[in-house]
Amino acid sequence: MSNSVKIWLSAFRLRTLPLALSSIAMGGFLAAADGKFNGLIFFLCCLTTILLQILSNLANDYGDSINGADHDGRKGPMRAVQSGAISAQAMKRAVILFVILCLMSGISLLLVSFGVNYQLLLVFLGLGVFSIIAAIAYTVGKRPYGYAGLGDISVLIFFGLVGVMGSNYLFTKTFSLQLILPALTCGLFSVGVLNINNVRDIESDKKAGKNSIPVRIGKNKAAIYHWFLLIGGFASTLIYSILNYHTIFQFLFLITIPLLVKIGNAVSKKPSTELDPYLKQMALSTLLFVVLFGVGSLL
Repeated sequence: MSNSVKIWLSAFRLRTLPLALSSIAMGGFLAAADGKFNGLIFFLCCLTTILLQILSNLANDYGDSINGADHDGRKGPMRAVQSGAISAQAMKRAVILFVILCLMSGISLLLVSFGVNYQLLLVFLGLGVFSIIAAIAYTVGKRPYGYAGLGDISVLIFFGLVGVMGSNYLFTKTFSLQLILPALTCGLFSVGVLNINNVRDIESDKKAGKNSIPVRIGKNKAAIYHWFLLIGGFASTLIYSILNYHTIFQFLFLITIPLLVKIGNAVSKKPSTELDPYLKQMALSTLLFVVLFGVGSLL
């Protein structure tokens, strides 16, 4: 593998992809439990989500570099533009390329799911375009919303409500208010990943004027906030499973409790400089939680 390919793969931040796929997996499992799963729709959902996540990662790399959040004092892995491995102009071109790829994949998904139902096509295309804008505007532009501490709300919406309920609708063509509960689980756990990232970068973000939630409330309160995210996410699916109980296997996701407790304790007790490994652990724990919930729902 050439060095340039390795650099770009690093910029894609592949370790974030399990988290991106969690909401699609949740939507797919819920559809399968309802007898309405479609393999092609699931594949296109996953492809579109992966492309959106990579777009977001590239845009963040570009935006944080030009806005000053990626500086020598940052504790996380060095970004591609920050290190000079990829020029800002090349990164900007890559962002444009992935916008095009996202649109192509997303439109294909909608055509497979809805056919020539123009009303649904327009509604979901609008959601897709809004998702692309949100991925870019997080750190790019004169007033990126991530620098105002609004990233948590965006992640809750797109990785939770839109990701789970939107993907489920693509399979089932129906809407259920109860699905808000498992959607909240994915959303809150995803916010948890962002919170770990922001606690890790709390000092460098302060210097760059990036007012994330941890910067605004401090590390100690951010640790309490993290427990709220973990408990809230866990409780949401627990309530859903109780309301829709039909077999004890639905509670397989309880196996993840030790993993979530370990991560919560780490955020509470470890210095911010030691939190980077827990980003991956939180993302993988979220995916494992979803898979266990899904498998249990199908047994």
